Amino acid sequence: MPRIELSTRINASIQTVFDLSRSIDLHVESTLQTNEKAVAGRTSGLISMGEEVTWEATHFGVRQRLTSRIVAFEPPRYFRDSMVAGIFKRFDHDHFFEPEEENTLMVDIFDFTAPLGMLGRVADVLFLERYLRNLLQTRNQFIKSVAETGRSSVRC
Repeated sequence: MPRIELSTRINASIQTVFDLSRSIDLHVESTLQTNEKAVAGRTSGLISMGEEVTWEATHFGVRQRLTSRIVAFEPPRYFRDSMVAGIFKRFDHDHFFEPEEENTLMVDIFDFTAPLGMLGRVADVLFLERYLRNLLQTRNQFIKSVAETGRSSVRC
């Protein structure tokens, strides 16, 4: 079971970073490389406790769907989204936010189990964990850029 942990310091308020992190619109804007779209459930705005979103995206040349639900929600310090349907055997994505003087420390913990048993574990080692880490790092840098510069079509 791979576990990806990322920490990003952002020069913005905890509420701003929290809201940008749960923005469906920002998520779509930050994942242009995979042509990700929200196609069911909450499809725009800020996702909250108990809400689901179904994403459609292209990964490894294959169009896929994944539905996640917000299963824990403690604004503005924490939320968790968990997969309820999709290609993974399971995943949980924890989002933590801590104020640090004029900054916010954003910590992501992405804990997942690949599909396909032993074949999935081999894929983890060869490419899947690295691929997912890169997607999360790209998204976090996008959140940081929007929070610090305001450059985006997304407004919270």
